[in-house]
Amino acid sequence: MSTVGSVPQDATTSGRAGSANGHEPQLAKSLELIRACGLQSHDPIIDVGGAAACVVEALLDGGYTDLTVLDGAAEPLWALKRRLGERADRLTLVHAQLTDWHPTRRYALWHDRALFHSFVHPEERQQYVELLQQALLPEGHLVIATADVEEPKPEGSVSRYSAATLAEVLGSQFELAEHAVVVVHRAGAAAHPYLHCRFRRHAPKPPN
Repeated sequence: MSTVGSVPQDATTSGRAGSANGHEPQLAKSLELIRACGLQSHDPIIDVGGAAACVVEALLDGGYTDLTVLDGAAEPLWALKRRLGERADRLTLVHAQLTDWHPTRRYALWHDRALFHSFVHPEERQQYVELLQQALLPEGHLVIATADVEEPKPEGSVSRYSAATLAEVLGSQFELAEHAVVVVHRAGAAAHPYLHCRFRRHAPKPPN
């Protein structure tokens, strides 16, 4: 398997990773958790709401060959295409709101670095989980980041989670493998803690 990113020296498997400026610590943690999934370079990966982030670019650099990016906004997708140039031809880019999307295939990894926590109503969260179940392969992986439960003033309208409450919302099909909280500092703003989790989906039990 191709190596994807480096593991921060001060990160822990379950606990709080070291703080740093900007979004770099979030990117590093996402890549660390993706690397821990043990995927093969040809395994299908989807990044939901991730066009503005750099995760998919790092995955391309790491040799992954089956990458899909879904985003509800067109401009971040166009910006991603401009950044990547000819390499964008190696991606599947989907312009759709997640709740309007109908997956036509299944993925070994679903990555979400800040979309789920924007669903503040129970019915929205349930729809997200149902789509996740449709799109993710049995024994597939979920790497997800949300506002942490200790976030004092979430940006905009978002829900805050602990590892336990997030696992409860996702349901019994998903087993928490590891988690960490990454604290992000931005110039002139308060620190923002983000919960990063890696889940493994249970394979369905055979009928009796």
